[in-house]
Amino acid sequence: MTGRRTQFGFTLLELLVALAIFAVLAAIAYTALNQVSSTRTHMQAKAERLTALQMVFTVLGRDIEQGIARRVRDEFGDVEPVMKGGGVGTNLLSLTRAGWRNPLGLPRSHLQRVSYVFADNKWVRQSWAVLDRGPGVLPHEEVMLEDVKAVELRFLDQTRQWQGFWPPPNQETSLPRAVEITIDLADWGRVTRLFRVPGP
Repeated sequence: MTGRRTQFGFTLLELLVALAIFAVLAAIAYTALNQVSSTRTHMQAKAERLTALQMVFTVLGRDIEQGIARRVRDEFGDVEPVMKGGGVGTNLLSLTRAGWRNPLGLPRSHLQRVSYVFADNKWVRQSWAVLDRGPGVLPHEEVMLEDVKAVELRFLDQTRQWQGFWPPPNQETSLPRAVEITIDLADWGRVTRLFRVPGP
Protein backbone atom coordinates (compact mmCIF):
# COMPACT_ATOMS: atom_id res chain seq x y z
CA MET A 1 0.00 0.00 0.00
CA THR A 2 1.45 3.30 -0.98
CA GLY A 3 0.67 6.70 0.35
CA ARG A 4 1.86 10.29 0.26
CA ARG A 5 4.85 10.97 2.54
CA THR A 6 4.62 14.15 4.58
CA GLN A 7 7.86 16.14 5.14
CA PHE A 8 8.40 18.42 8.15
CA GLY A 9 10.82 21.39 8.19
CA PHE A 10 11.19 25.15 8.08
CA THR A 11 11.06 27.33 5.08
CA LEU A 12 13.73 29.96 4.48
CA LEU A 13 11.34 32.72 5.49
CA GLU A 14 10.56 30.99 8.79
CA LEU A 15 14.26 30.59 9.54
CA LEU A 16 14.90 34.28 8.85
CA VAL A 17 12.01 35.29 11.13
CA ALA A 18 13.28 32.99 13.90
CA LEU A 19 16.83 34.38 13.60
CA ALA A 20 15.51 37.92 13.71
CA ILE A 21 13.50 37.22 16.87
CA PHE A 22 16.52 35.53 18.47
CA ALA A 23 18.73 38.50 17.58
CA VAL A 24 16.26 40.96 19.13
CA LEU A 25 15.98 38.88 22.31
CA ALA A 26 19.78 38.53 22.51
CA ALA A 27 20.21 42.30 22.11
CA ILE A 28 17.65 42.99 24.86
CA ALA A 29 19.30 40.45 27.17
CA TYR A 30 22.78 41.88 26.51
CA THR A 31 21.59 45.43 27.16
CA ALA A 32 19.96 44.41 30.42
CA LEU A 33 23.01 42.42 31.52
CA ASN A 34 25.33 45.29 30.60
CA GLN A 35 23.14 47.72 32.55
CA VAL A 36 23.20 45.45 35.61
CA SER A 37 26.97 45.10 35.35
CA SER A 38 27.45 48.86 34.99
CA THR A 39 25.17 49.55 37.94
CA ARG A 40 27.03 47.03 40.07
CA THR A 41 30.41 48.53 39.13
CA HIS A 42 29.12 52.02 39.87
CA MET A 43 27.70 51.02 43.25
CA GLN A 44 30.89 49.17 44.15
CA ALA A 45 32.96 52.26 43.30
CA LYS A 46 30.63 54.42 45.43
CA ALA A 47 30.89 51.97 48.33
CA GLU A 48 34.69 51.93 48.12
CA ARG A 49 34.74 55.72 48.01
CA LEU A 50 32.49 55.95 51.05
CA THR A 51 34.66 53.44 52.91
CA ALA A 52 37.79 55.46 52.12
CA LEU A 53 36.12 58.69 53.29
CA GLN A 54 34.92 57.06 56.51
CA MET A 55 38.43 55.72 57.12
CA VAL A 56 39.89 59.22 56.70
CA PHE A 57 37.53 60.68 59.29
CA THR A 58 38.02 57.73 61.64
CA VAL A 59 41.82 58.00 61.60
CA LEU A 60 41.74 61.80 61.71
CA GLY A 61 39.27 61.82 64.58
CA ARG A 62 41.36 59.32 66.51
CA ASP A 63 44.48 61.44 66.06
CA ILE A 64 42.77 64.69 67.07
CA GLU A 65 40.87 63.24 70.02
CA GLN A 66 44.11 61.76 71.39
CA GLY A 67 46.10 64.94 70.86
CA ILE A 68 48.26 66.13 73.74
CA ALA A 69 50.22 69.29 74.50
CA ARG A 70 53.67 68.00 73.59
CA ARG A 71 55.94 70.19 71.43
CA VAL A 72 58.52 68.61 69.14
CA ARG A 73 61.60 69.60 67.19
CA ASP A 74 61.67 69.28 63.42
CA GLU A 75 64.57 68.11 61.27
CA PHE A 76 66.14 71.56 61.46
CA GLY A 77 66.04 71.69 65.27
CA ASP A 78 63.24 74.25 65.37
CA VAL A 79 60.50 73.82 67.96
CA GLU A 80 57.04 73.15 66.55
CA PRO A 81 53.80 74.05 68.36
CA VAL A 82 51.83 71.28 70.01
CA MET A 83 49.38 71.62 67.11
CA LYS A 84 49.61 73.67 63.98
CA GLY A 85 47.43 73.92 60.92
CA GLY A 86 45.28 75.98 58.63
CA GLY A 87 46.42 78.95 56.66
CA VAL A 88 48.07 78.34 53.31
CA GLY A 89 50.42 75.63 52.15
CA THR A 90 50.29 71.88 51.72
CA ASN A 91 50.81 70.99 55.40
CA LEU A 92 47.25 71.06 56.70
CA LEU A 93 47.59 69.81 60.26
CA SER A 94 50.35 68.58 62.56
CA LEU A 95 49.98 67.40 66.14
CA THR A 96 51.33 65.05 68.77
CA ARG A 97 49.01 62.24 69.75
CA ALA A 98 49.02 59.67 72.52
CA GLY A 99 47.89 56.08 72.39
CA TRP A 100 50.32 54.87 69.74
CA ARG A 101 49.89 51.12 70.00
CA ASN A 102 52.98 48.99 70.63
CA PRO A 103 51.91 45.34 70.35
CA LEU A 104 55.51 44.13 69.92
CA GLY A 105 56.70 45.89 73.07
CA LEU A 106 59.37 47.88 71.24
CA PRO A 107 61.48 50.36 73.25
CA ARG A 108 59.71 53.49 72.03
CA SER A 109 57.30 56.16 73.22
CA HIS A 110 53.54 55.78 73.12
CA LEU A 111 53.45 59.32 71.70
CA GLN A 112 53.59 59.97 67.98
CA ARG A 113 53.87 63.02 65.76
CA VAL A 114 51.48 62.96 62.80
CA SER A 115 50.84 65.35 59.99
CA TYR A 116 48.24 65.65 57.24
CA VAL A 117 49.34 66.93 53.86
CA PHE A 118 47.28 67.97 50.83
CA ALA A 119 49.20 67.71 47.56
CA ASP A 120 48.44 66.64 43.99
CA ASN A 121 44.73 66.27 44.86
CA LYS A 122 45.60 63.68 47.51
CA TRP A 123 45.08 63.60 51.27
CA VAL A 124 48.22 62.08 52.80
CA ARG A 125 48.91 61.12 56.41
CA GLN A 126 52.51 61.32 57.61
CA SER A 127 53.85 59.83 60.82
CA TRP A 128 57.29 59.70 62.39
CA ALA A 129 58.86 56.95 64.48
CA VAL A 130 60.38 59.57 66.81
CA LEU A 131 59.03 62.81 68.21
CA ASP A 132 62.12 65.02 67.99
CA ARG A 133 63.46 64.12 64.59
CA GLY A 134 66.86 64.96 63.20
CA PRO A 135 68.14 65.47 59.66
CA GLY A 136 67.35 62.58 57.34
CA VAL A 137 64.47 61.22 59.43
CA LEU A 138 61.74 60.65 56.86
CA PRO A 139 58.06 60.14 57.66
CA HIS A 140 55.95 57.14 56.82
CA GLU A 141 53.39 58.31 54.26
CA GLU A 142 49.97 56.84 53.55
CA VAL A 143 47.59 58.13 50.87
CA MET A 144 44.24 58.32 52.64
CA LEU A 145 42.04 59.83 49.92
CA GLU A 146 42.33 60.84 46.28
CA ASP A 147 40.42 63.20 43.97
CA VAL A 148 40.32 65.92 46.63
CA LYS A 149 39.80 69.43 45.30
CA ALA A 150 40.43 71.42 48.49
CA VAL A 151 40.62 71.17 52.27
CA GLU A 152 39.66 73.87 54.77
CA LEU A 153 40.29 73.92 58.53
CA ARG A 154 38.94 76.01 61.37
CA PHE A 155 39.93 75.92 65.03
CA LEU A 156 37.71 76.76 67.98
CA ASP A 157 39.77 78.54 70.62
CA GLN A 158 39.20 78.65 74.38
CA THR A 159 37.01 81.76 74.06
CA ARG A 160 34.77 79.87 71.59
CA GLN A 161 35.93 81.95 68.66
CA TRP A 162 36.76 80.33 65.31
CA GLN A 163 40.30 80.78 64.00
CA GLY A 164 41.46 80.18 60.46
CA PHE A 165 44.83 78.86 61.60
CA TRP A 166 46.47 77.43 64.72
CA PRO A 167 48.15 78.40 66.94
CA PRO A 168 47.17 82.05 67.41
CA PRO A 169 49.95 84.37 68.60
CA ASN A 170 51.49 83.38 71.94
CA GLN A 171 49.53 80.13 72.15
CA GLU A 172 52.12 77.67 70.81
CA THR A 173 51.70 75.39 73.82
CA SER A 174 47.89 75.25 73.83
CA LEU A 175 45.35 73.13 72.03
CA PRO A 176 42.06 74.32 70.53
CA ARG A 177 38.70 73.17 71.85
CA ALA A 178 37.72 71.65 68.50
CA VAL A 179 38.85 71.29 64.90
CA GLU A 180 36.47 71.61 61.95
CA ILE A 181 37.60 70.11 58.65
CA THR A 182 35.85 70.53 55.30
CA ILE A 183 36.91 68.34 52.39
CA ASP A 184 35.83 69.35 48.89
CA LEU A 185 35.62 66.17 46.80
CA ALA A 186 35.53 66.10 43.03
CA ASP A 187 32.58 63.69 43.00
CA TRP A 188 30.65 64.33 46.23
CA GLY A 189 31.17 68.02 46.88
CA ARG A 190 31.88 69.44 50.33
CA VAL A 191 31.86 67.23 53.42
CA THR A 192 32.37 68.76 56.88
CA ARG A 193 33.24 67.09 60.17
CA LEU A 194 33.82 68.54 63.65
CA PHE A 195 36.25 66.89 66.08
CA ARG A 196 36.54 67.64 69.77
CA VAL A 197 40.00 68.13 71.21
CA PRO A 198 40.51 66.75 74.74
CA GLY A 199 40.81 69.34 77.47
CA PRO A 200 43.92 69.96 79.59
